[in-house]
Amino acid sequence: MALEHALLVSLTERAGSGYELARRFDKSIGYFWSATHQQIYRVLKRMEESGWVDGEAVAQDGKPDKKVYSVNAAGRAELARWIAEPSSTDLPRSEFGVKIRAAAHGDIEALCTEVARQRDQHAQRLEVYRLLEKKDFPAPEQLSGTPLHQYLVLRGGIRVEAGFVEWCDEILQALRPRASAPRAGFPYPPPPTPSAAIPLNDGESGAER
Repeated sequence: MALEHALLVSLTERAGSGYELARRFDKSIGYFWSATHQQIYRVLKRMEESGWVDGEAVAQDGKPDKKVYSVNAAGRAELARWIAEPSSTDLPRSEFGVKIRAAAHGDIEALCTEVARQRDQHAQRLEVYRLLEKKDFPAPEQLSGTPLHQYLVLRGGIRVEAGFVEWCDEILQALRPRASAPRAGFPYPPPPTPSAAIPLNDGESGAER
């Protein structure tokens, strides 16, 4: 997938400026496809030059005009073409997995520390996803259209993170007896609940995932 397609998806949900799109990525699509603000601005310009989006200058009180982008017919056609295109089934590269494979050649105690760190980071992300699910999709059985599609993507993230946490727990259970001096605190308790879920779109409903 190219960044262009992620931006097309976001713009079909709501038109916006480069700044607004960057904020959406930080709080929604960015969980699944990361991009810097500079990359987003550059790609938006390229998309406009390619004829996929239209940019309209909008006046702001006391501020410079902003350019709001919207998807045009050519952009929707490109998005439909891309959706129909087969996606890659290649497995993602995993440095972490290779380290586990090479455990016999390293310090098991140090490796357990790294596994625990990875486990805790993914557990924290899982907690954020579950808070977003509870906040933005309290009645998933009533969803349809774009909100349903957003919910299904979030459910995919929840399953991936839950599976990774379980895998790390399995690794620690298997490696811990081999550690020369297991670190105090095993088994690791679940991470603390974040003080607040990360909002999806500045306090609006979950329509920008």
